[in-house]
Amino acid sequence: MDFTEIFSLDNLFGNNNDSSNPIMWLIWIVPIVIFVFYGQRIQLMVTSSEINKGIEKLNQYKEYTRKELLGYLQNKSSGEITKRIDSYLEYFTIMPVDLDPSGIMPKIKHLLRSREEYTRSQVLKLGKNLTPLEASKIQNLLEVVTTLNLLHKIVRHLFLTAKKQNNFPLILPLQMMLPFVMEQAEALRAAVSALKAGQPLGDGIGPMVVGKMMLSLEKKPIGLETVYAESVDEERKLILLKAEGPSATVGRPGDAVELLVAQKKPDLIIMIDAGVKMEGEKSGTMAQGFGAAIGGIGTDRFQIEEIATQNKISIYSIVIKQTIKEAITLMTKEIADKADEVESQIHNMIKENTKPGQTVLLIGVGNTLGVPQ
Repeated sequence: MDFTEIFSLDNLFGNNNDSSNPIMWLIWIVPIVIFVFYGQRIQLMVTSSEINKGIEKLNQYKEYTRKELLGYLQNKSSGEITKRIDSYLEYFTIMPVDLDPSGIMPKIKHLLRSREEYTRSQVLKLGKNLTPLEASKIQNLLEVVTTLNLLHKIVRHLFLTAKKQNNFPLILPLQMMLPFVMEQAEALRAAVSALKAGQPLGDGIGPMVVGKMMLSLEKKPIGLETVYAESVDEERKLILLKAEGPSATVGRPGDAVELLVAQKKPDLIIMIDAGVKMEGEKSGTMAQGFGAAIGGIGTDRFQIEEIATQNKISIYSIVIKQTIKEAITLMTKEIADKADEVESQIHNMIKENTKPGQTVLLIGVGNTLGVPQ
């Protein structure tokens, strides 16, 4: 018997167009059977591997920022700080009951102010003879580490829960959200060097524009870490408001606007802030719109909107678009170069929307680290 004919490649793989060839039948059918019964498990393994890499990166970012904070505090410490920092990372904030929507904003504001004041007091205890600038930088660094720690814990919890239950549909939303989480985490990690050095952030373009207009004017405090000055532009009175630089703070613009509206009776409010750009848009693009341009959880925005509505004051906004990473890391040249263009746009906006003798409140919104006035 000639075995070479039986086991020839042509016979095995059906080059003679014989559809009943058993080898070719197995090659096509076996993978289908495997994917029918084990496809979801295979996909879960592949997805789990990708998410595991993300969780490991989050852990690395958390540890890196923690070490940077501890290293920064080493020469300024008044005692053992490692345990105090680690314990602070586990602090949490419980949002108020939202069954009564008409009264929730004051509750949130009170809660956040209490947390902010407690954090500030704890930071002052971490170091010796800290200046307001140093204290604000440490407070921002602490927020970075705390946020990364929370992101790591949430992603890990969702992943382990899905893996424990062997539940692929539960892991799909995590897979879809992970790129956005990692983008934010990478931005937070990159922000550490700028915060330590006290350099302006991309988010500081609003305070930079207003601060430049305040340089030769008398600055007056109004609210915590917030200052204002008065000027004149083509027979219009200007009230310039920003957080007090060069500390790493956003101030309290809501409280300041409430006081200034009561005292100065402005006819128009203009707000300048950084805005997150969409994919495909160029960084540094300037856009003009309506409404209160201010981020955060919403308490200051609510306060400004409420005051403007009660006093029938229009709110105009200018935003300078940038990525999340650009907003919280060292300000790029293309964003900084927009300051003069934004100032020119402000003057045009004032001229077009007010009459001589009227008053305009101009607010530079954002973290004013490294930005004087």
